[in-house]
Amino acid sequence: MKYWTSAFLFLFFVTNIYGQELDEDQIYLADPTIFEDNGTFYLYGTKGDPRIEGEGFLVYKSKDLKHWEGPVGAQEGFALKKGEAYGTKGFWAPQIFKFKDMYYLAYTADENIAIAKSNSPLGPFENEMKPLDAQVKQIDPFVFFDHGKVYMYHVRLQEGNRIFVAEMSENLTEMKTETLQEAINAEAGWEDTQKVEWPVAEGPTVLKKDGLYYLIYSANDFRNPDYAVGYATSETPFGPWEKSTENPILHKESIGENGSGHGDVFTDGSGKMFYVFHTHFSDENVHPRKAAIVELQFTNSEEGEILDVQKETFRFLKQR
Repeated sequence: MKYWTSAFLFLFFVTNIYGQELDEDQIYLADPTIFEDNGTFYLYGTKGDPRIEGEGFLVYKSKDLKHWEGPVGAQEGFALKKGEAYGTKGFWAPQIFKFKDMYYLAYTADENIAIAKSNSPLGPFENEMKPLDAQVKQIDPFVFFDHGKVYMYHVRLQEGNRIFVAEMSENLTEMKTETLQEAINAEAGWEDTQKVEWPVAEGPTVLKKDGLYYLIYSANDFRNPDYAVGYATSETPFGPWEKSTENPILHKESIGENGSGHGDVFTDGSGKMFYVFHTHFSDENVHPRKAAIVELQFTNSEEGEILDVQKETFRFLKQR
């Protein structure tokens, strides 16, 4: 009962702030990620509006990706709750992965990156109340394992939101600063449609196919209706990265929803690949952002194999 209370209070709170009618079945999470474990899918994300959130990360679960239950986290619906791990506010952009029989949650809090761990994907995720050491603000972590090495793709806040990569220590406690390299920044027209002083490239996700690395990212400020998703490829985890000529592959024109972006890749039980992401609430309002998924496929083109969004598979994530 207490889990439903948490969800109800959130809906009541944002409804009163924004004065807009919410769908009680819709899951309102931004920067979402889906993690599969033993046939169950777990959904995490930034809770509601980043200006008012600050309690941690809720988690929902599903067996079929259509009917979601939750929030079901170990602590009143939260998988990670403020006070049990680093952070006082700005709990953004989680990533879940399993490593050496433990579950890990890489996340942003207080514009720093931290990693917490748990015995269960439901939490509670805990750490020593410390972020990864850095000389600048950094957000949006994505941990990638390849050939026995661990890489941290992330966003550093320096002359814009820029995506960097660094190799990590084997115990996941620090980035090897001598390996730090910039990967992506917003330069193309679709990446900065408002020509702002602080261009944004963020939300990195990396996958590998046939020896080629694919870095999927979002560009523009998340409040911009043109927030969209593209990708770049490289023959090494460090780059150099070549942006696809098909960019953006996910945007408001392709699915009819403003602010479509910042997500993660996962596969279902049959091997189909999906991208989970958020959209704006409506044409008039950004918040609370809505969680959705769409299928991704590799298809052949005149330029070779490309990553393609199957727009007809787009759907919002619902609790019933």
